[in-house]
Amino acid sequence: MRAVEPELLALPLREAAAAGLQAARDAGASHADVRVERLRGQDLTLRNARLERLSDAVTTGLAVRVVVDGTWGFASSPDVTVAEAVRLARQAVEVARTSRPLNAEPVELADEPVHDDVTWVSAYEVDPFAVDPADKVALLADWSSRLLASPDVDHVDAGLQQVLEGKFYADTAGTTTTQQRVRLQPRLTATRVAPDGGFETMRTNAPPVGRGWEYLTGDTWDWAGELARMPEQLAEKSRAPSVEPGRYDLVIDPTNLWLTIHESIGHATELDRALGYEAAYAGTSFATLDQLGSLRYGSALMQVTGDRTTPHGLSTTGYDDEGVQTQSWDIVRDGVLVGYQLDRRMARQNAEVLGTARSNGCAFADSPAHVPVQRMANVSLQPAPDGPSTDELISGVDRGIYIVGDKSWSIDMQRYNFQFTGQRFYEIRDGRLVGQLRDVAYQATTTDFWASLEAVGGPQSYLLGGALNCGKAQPGQVAAVSHGCPTSLFRGVSVLNTAQEQTR
Repeated sequence: MRAVEPELLALPLREAAAAGLQAARDAGASHADVRVERLRGQDLTLRNARLERLSDAVTTGLAVRVVVDGTWGFASSPDVTVAEAVRLARQAVEVARTSRPLNAEPVELADEPVHDDVTWVSAYEVDPFAVDPADKVALLADWSSRLLASPDVDHVDAGLQQVLEGKFYADTAGTTTTQQRVRLQPRLTATRVAPDGGFETMRTNAPPVGRGWEYLTGDTWDWAGELARMPEQLAEKSRAPSVEPGRYDLVIDPTNLWLTIHESIGHATELDRALGYEAAYAGTSFATLDQLGSLRYGSALMQVTGDRTTPHGLSTTGYDDEGVQTQSWDIVRDGVLVGYQLDRRMARQNAEVLGTARSNGCAFADSPAHVPVQRMANVSLQPAPDGPSTDELISGVDRGIYIVGDKSWSIDMQRYNFQFTGQRFYEIRDGRLVGQLRDVAYQATTTDFWASLEAVGGPQSYLLGGALNCGKAQPGQVAAVSHGCPTSLFRGVSVLNTAQEQTR
């Protein structure tokens, strides 16, 4: 395990926590927790192999959260000192007391085991912040130049986002955790401009990951192969015929399906959303708590887990921001809704229906300035142990489309009616790919779509996709999350022609 960066450990973590927790107790808090964070982010963007922007920022801060008379209180500051921890604790208690008359639902937290002074660091080899930025620019410029060398590519945009997240947590129950994790996302987009001024784009499908710099220089992803294929794929896409609307069998690659999982399952099974608490920001959920154990989410092949322990997952950590050790659990089993994503309050409040009074470790705050909220785990569709390969799935389709890569999407406020596009679409005829199509979007309701799942690929087609920018809450917070899945076959899904839809 790599060491936690010294810049975090140099802060008065335990001294500030002890002082803040004691001040909260003395002021009347029944629960208190102290969180210290040091977040470093670095972003690079290049245009046509030339550096456009490089930003490097560090955010450090201290947060105190309390429960007083069943009401939350919270206060934070960029000043990490013992005196400031005491001041914030008293301020958080005052916030709780002021808010108490407005609180109709007293806060009770699920009990959790105490974890005394534990350390967790994510699995990565090379800290990206230990790499000279000039070397990063040189690598991205080289990759851009490879694409620009093709007559079919007119412009290339390249970017690299990197985050090193350090957190210290302590609460009045006695849990103390120190954690560090890394995440990054490289991305290149090639553009081809037609003589008439129209254009077509294609983006790399490499997902964001909880890995270090080795992701760009090792054998985890075939960067050379993907870059070599992109110009020809882009040229074919620009010449491809427009799709005929109708119903098609879809073979969906994990580079596309991860996003459908995120929107139609991941968000829909956040319990705070299902209960109506997350109503103002992108809606509630059709998967309400009264349907637990009975809602037919999809076909019996559908096995979906929530997991905050997945190696290299973007939502993976050792302990959440309420001191809960992270875990894996079932969300959909044999096509039926059997679980939700929970924090300690949601778990305790709904224990009778859930059948458990334990959190599954889904509390997260994206900065020391924000209070923890219930956030998404790595929600993943499991492969069939002896399932088919992508080629085998394609061979079983007479008339269909193979969809690769994510692009735009739309979903309603209850996570029910949706449509998704992609990076590339290949027509399938008589079990063979016969060329690309354009202007494709697939449309369905969540339950109809997952009910059409006829075959799930094997482990050989499984990939962990994801995003760094999942939004939730007010004030808005951003979280990184991964979603794994194999290539999968869906029968008779409605396909729209996006060019025709734009003219209506």
